[in-house]
Amino acid sequence: MSLVERGRPLTGASMMLNRITNNFAALTVAGVALAWVWPAGFTWMTAGRIAVAGQPLLSLALGTVMLAMGLTLTFEDYRALARVPRALLAGVGLQFAVMPLSGFAIAKALGLEPGLAVGLILVACCPGGTASNVVTYIARGHVALSVAMTMASTLAAVVLTPLLTGWLAGAYVEIDRLNLLTNMVSIVLVPVVAGTLLNTLFPRAAERVNAVLPLVAIVLVILIVGGIVGGAKAQIAEHAGVLLLATFLLHALGFALGYALARALGLDEVEARTISIEVGMQNSGLGSGLAKTPAFAAQFADATQAALAPVPAAISAVWHVVIGSLLAGWWRRRG
Repeated sequence: MSLVERGRPLTGASMMLNRITNNFAALTVAGVALAWVWPAGFTWMTAGRIAVAGQPLLSLALGTVMLAMGLTLTFEDYRALARVPRALLAGVGLQFAVMPLSGFAIAKALGLEPGLAVGLILVACCPGGTASNVVTYIARGHVALSVAMTMASTLAAVVLTPLLTGWLAGAYVEIDRLNLLTNMVSIVLVPVVAGTLLNTLFPRAAERVNAVLPLVAIVLVILIVGGIVGGAKAQIAEHAGVLLLATFLLHALGFALGYALARALGLDEVEARTISIEVGMQNSGLGSGLAKTPAFAAQFADATQAALAPVPAAISAVWHVVIGSLLAGWWRRRG
């Protein structure tokens, strides 16, 4: 949130930060392009080789972004959720209806080979990604609703991801439920609540920090997405055309149908924006990780197909941020 949004005049530095925030989409595309030609400049973020206090750097980066989001919230924002349970229920319901069915339909329509088809369906059946909270924040959406939807969809995913993937892809997916829940609590819930507490206890300090938070979020998201792309460069290059098309269609349908159906259900503009972003953005890291587990790979008779399964999630990580950032910039300018 920029200072002009609080009714104060913008300084030169604030104007620059505001301009950078409003060009999130272009910066994301530029970051992905740079990661493609210089993977080593980004893969250090996602490779898992760097840890701080025993925590992977990627987890710390996501936690930092969530802390920044929490600093923009008050506990009244969470109490307000009790007055809009319909938005939360509608959002989670659309998350696990629109995306899995879209993934299945796209895989069939494009005649994807087994590894790519199963990988696309798997990521479509995953819960909303934590990056959606950042995009919602930049898009002037309902951040507390976004965080609540991320947590709710992740908890529901413990049951729904294996069931939906098993139904649509023809096999069950082995999922470490406790580890997933623990990661979501440590990466999302704890930092957001901590940020909200800091905002409540030290509002003046939080207000000063809030002026630069969008820039922090943008830098970290670009590093994360670039790391995923750089790490899967060989597989992406080999199947670029069909991968780009299939994953683009998946996320374009998610954003469009999420918004349209939310409005059709009578939800307001801010709620519809938030649901659109939550439906359109998946936890691609989870999808890629699940596809790499030995139990999941063992379901394929052909090792080549098993190796392809994690790739759609890597492309998904790019498209959902690119499309989401374009929407975020547009909605942010609209107010």
